[in-house]
Amino acid sequence: MADRYTKQKVYAFLDEKGIQYEKLEHEIVCTMEEMDAAGITQKGTVCKNMFMRDYKGKNHFLLTVPEEKHVDLRALAEYIGSSKLSFASAERLDKYLGLTQGSVSPLGLLNNEDKSVVMIFDRDLVGNDEVGVHPNDNSATIWLKFSDIKNIIEEHGNEIIFAKFTKKT
Repeated sequence: MADRYTKQKVYAFLDEKGIQYEKLEHEIVCTMEEMDAAGITQKGTVCKNMFMRDYKGKNHFLLTVPEEKHVDLRALAEYIGSSKLSFASAERLDKYLGLTQGSVSPLGLLNNEDKSVVMIFDRDLVGNDEVGVHPNDNSATIWLKFSDIKNIIEEHGNEIIFAKFTKKT
């Protein structure tokens, strides 16, 4: 991966595109619990992001859902017509998205040069004006419109699937 989209490069990309965002620099956070404890989740819809692979490791998926949603991997695999889904390794995360664990973000797709990773969004994100994601680095969170995130991924050329997830009980 030649020139990865690091945090600073993501900021420069968003500025160049004229995309409005608000950034919050913070301590490194690796889990939703750590984000809650740091007060980051109070601003808007913070998303959890999961990098998945199918059973044979031939297909990869990046899943972005609001923090309060439950992800049923069996139901999701059936919905998208995939074999069993599981979390991809740190090596695959680096290879396909140029990211480290804890820094997963839909903006990581900017590093997916062959556009092979399929993006899966929760439908409830559509229309949301305050979506918080990492700028490919878990020492910051940026807040931007969901439509801007979706447009970035569409322009990059990765496939997007929308799915419905249920709230945690």
